Amino acid sequence: MSQLSRIQRICDANGISGFEDDVVRAIRDEAGTLGRFAEDSLRNLYLYRTENQSDKPVVLLDAHTDEVGFMVKCIRPDGMLEFIPIGGWVSSNIPAHLVRVQTFDGKTIPGIVGSKPPHYQSEAERKSAPDIAGMYIDIGASNIEQALQMGVDVASPIIPEAKVIYNKENGLLFGKAFDCRLGCTTIIDVLDALKGKQLDVNLVAGFASQEEVGCRGAQLTARKVKPDVAICFEGSPADDTFLPAYQQQTIVGKGPMLRFIDSKMITNPRFQKFALDIAARFDIPVQKGVRNGGATNASALHLSEQGVPTIVIGIPVRYAHTHWGVSSLDDVQNSIRLASAMLTELNAQTIATF
Repeated sequence: MSQLSRIQRICDANGISGFEDDVVRAIRDEAGTLGRFAEDSLRNLYLYRTENQSDKPVVLLDAHTDEVGFMVKCIRPDGMLEFIPIGGWVSSNIPAHLVRVQTFDGKTIPGIVGSKPPHYQSEAERKSAPDIAGMYIDIGASNIEQALQMGVDVASPIIPEAKVIYNKENGLLFGKAFDCRLGCTTIIDVLDALKGKQLDVNLVAGFASQEEVGCRGAQLTARKVKPDVAICFEGSPADDTFLPAYQQQTIVGKGPMLRFIDSKMITNPRFQKFALDIAARFDIPVQKGVRNGGATNASALHLSEQGVPTIVIGIPVRYAHTHWGVSSLDDVQNSIRLASAMLTELNAQTIATF
């Protein structure tokens, strides 16, 4: 399957936090020839590279499978669905969008996020950000019984409706869940690029669940894999549409972003330097990021066991945590190049210096 088809399949899959089954199935199908799979009860998916050998340092390749979304809180007497957010949303980005309400037998029901029209809003309401508590989802049901007959119930997961579009004229991808399904596809492509090659390290992919609600899956993957070092792939929020040029550090189309700090981790400077040196040697474009907010699975990974040197390779995503993101296929490909080159160069002696 082509890289673009893989991105489309994995990003289009249903998979809000805690309900990642569809994504896990897609990854299994896409990466089935690359190694041995295992799962845990939190629906973390592990892929152990076929070429792994004993007595080599272990590198964990991490990306999270879940996406932000919603969950049905209750069904109103008029058939409308009240809901809560799963993951971080800005309330003004939610109304008037199409969603998929997933039934517990796996079907999806289309719905529209509704809110009070401006014609009926008070002046104060028009001037303030919309309140999620005042929103609802219209699936066409007229009462509770009709909604239940459609298969919708309390706790049904709700997924943003979007399917990947690729503009070959500018190389841009438009779609949902780029944070961090693009990281998942990148890991598969890295393992595919290294297939059959003998490395000085063992590779384990950890496709982690529930990152958007507190990096929960990564806490388990770190304990199970016990890596010597970790590379966390993330769909990093782009800053190129609202910051002045001199402050921009995550620009779509300018390469993966290597972050030095965020709210939950100060990146191991020696491992970071190794990555930057590899990028310079192989002429791979990268961006340097200093963040005072946000966090990734690296926050859990780097504090596991006795401490794990961890870096974040961020693929820039405009409008993260909305129905539609924008990313560059070039950034994905350069992330693959960077990670592949790093893994080819890593060995026990180098890791000991971190």
